[in-house]
Amino acid sequence: MSKFMKLLAILLAPALIASCANDDTYPISGEECAPGDPVQDMDAAELDCVPPAG
Repeated sequence: MSKFMKLLAILLAPALIASCANDDTYPISGEECAPGDPVQDMDAAELDCVPPAG
C-alpha cells in the first residue's frame, strides 16, 4: 500500500466512523432530522447505484 493511500485511509476513517455515530442528525451538516424527513425511511438497498450492463 502506498504512503498516499495510508494517509488517505487515516484521514477518512474518522469521518466515516463519525458519520455513523448518530442517526438523528445529518452526517455532513449536523442538522437534526425531523420525524417526517424521508431519510428516516431509507434503506441502503434503495441507494445501490449499479449501472445497467451493456
